This record gives sequence, C-alpha cells and structure tokens, in this order.
Amino acid sequence: MTEPNATAVDPVNEAAYVVDQRRPHWPATIDGFIAASAEVATRPGFIGDLRYGSHPREVFDWYRTAGEARGLVAYFHPGYWQMRDRTLFRCLMPLFADLGFDVATVGYPLCPEASLAKLTDSARAAVPALLAHARRARGHDLPIVVAGHSAGGHLAVELGATDWAARGASPSPIGGVVALSGVYDLEPLVTTSLNIALRLDTASARAASPVHRVPTGAPPALFAVGSAETPAFLAQNRDMAAAWRAAGNPTRTLESQGDDHFSLILRLMDPASPVHRAVTALLDEAVA
Repeated sequence: MTEPNATAVDPVNEAAYVVDQRRPHWPATIDGFIAASAEVATRPGFIGDLRYGSHPREVFDWYRTAGEARGLVAYFHPGYWQMRDRTLFRCLMPLFADLGFDVATVGYPLCPEASLAKLTDSARAAVPALLAHARRARGHDLPIVVAGHSAGGHLAVELGATDWAARGASPSPIGGVVALSGVYDLEPLVTTSLNIALRLDTASARAASPVHRVPTGAPPALFAVGSAETPAFLAQNRDMAAAWRAAGNPTRTLESQGDDHFSLILRLMDPASPVHRAVTALLDEAVA
C-alpha cells in the first residue's frame, strides 16, 4: 500500500470532507456536549467503563431507562475513525432513555493504531457483550438499535449489514439502524488528509464501504444529514439510503433543514425537531 502524503491530497475532496464541513460554532457546541455528558455520568442510572475486549478503548457505558426497556440503543461516536471518544456523547443517553430504551455509548480503537477493518471488527465484537449485559440487567435479550454519527454512522450501517447468523447469532440481534451524517463510500477519502491516519488505498477503501454491499433482509434504517453540510455529505446520505432501499430493506431518509454536522446532534436533542421525530419513528419500527 502506498503511504499517503501531501502530494496525494485532492483539493476538491479535501474541501468536501474536511475544510468546508467545519463551522465556527463547533468548539463551543462540543464544550456543551462535554459538560452535559459529565452531568449524565453522575446520575443513578449510569454505569461507566464496562469492558468488552482487551484494548483500552474496547469499553462501553450503560444508562438504564426507568421501568421495562423496549430495547437497547448502542451509540457509536464520530471522529473520522481517528479521534474523539464515547464519553463525549453520554449527553444523548437520557434522550433515548426517555423513549424507553437502555443506552450504551460504545468505544472502539482508532486509526492508525488499528486498521479500519480491525476497528470495524472491534465494533462488531461489542454486540455480544452488550447482549450479555442486557441479560444480566434485564433478565432477557433486548433488540439492539445501532446508532451513530459520522464515523459512528458508518459503523452503525456496518453492524446493520453484518451477517450475524454466520457469527452464530440467529436471529440477528440488530433491530434497526440510525445513521447520522455518515460516510459510506470511503474511496474519496483516499485523496484527503484524513488518509494519513486511515492508511487506505482504493481497494481497502472500497472494501470498507457498505454502500457497495447492502444485503437483503437487513433491518429498518434511518439515514439523516444536515442540509447545510457539504454536497458530498448530502450525496453520501442519499446514495446509502438508495442502496439500502434497492436491496428491499425498510428505509427512511431525512435532510434536516439548516443543520450542519454538529447542529444536527443539537436538533436531535430537541423533541420538537424533525430529526428527533424521525429517530423516534425508526425506534418504534425497530422494536414493533
């Protein structure tokens, strides 16, 4: 594999996936997530740092809904598979708990320490541990809705497209997918600065792109993106939704008006917003 370097960067793709995605409010918005997440970690229903593997980042946090759980939301964080942490999005746990779901925020190893293929396998390895914890906590299995934002949206789709029967889990433990502002065709990233850590070539990028290998019989999915994100992100969302639908799978799609990559998450936290309503509808469908 050829090492990525500065001369390999395509300015069009760099703008589409890096430069033009940024917004001035992001640092303050992320600081708000950090503060709200710290408060959630003090609540009685919260349990942190539950291990599912040997890597230091193979851990998850758990938040218990009041009363009987309808299912489990497993949330995967953003960061282009090379930055950020599950703890930043503990602030979303009460949102899903208020809808009757137990919630896990799931960590995973990052590139370049792990390859993207290994990272994705790590995310898959979290699923049996989540099921086992649900059995201990609730006395029975819970249907899992995998959810994520950006890189986490990619991972959520990968888990929704996984052949779980081949891994000894039948029926599939995944009842639904919530994919927010994800990247599902990774080939454009090969010619961006992001590839310094990802270390992809054309073949490995295509292999890591779920848009090319959607199975039939996959669970219902919601693909949402902010309308103010770059045209590349809008196209990623539309193409992934089209591929999911073309395989005969239940598909919902949303472009949240006026939202960018992180204001979309702020909107998700607003019960009156279209994105919150769309996520609620998907959760209802997933556990019906």
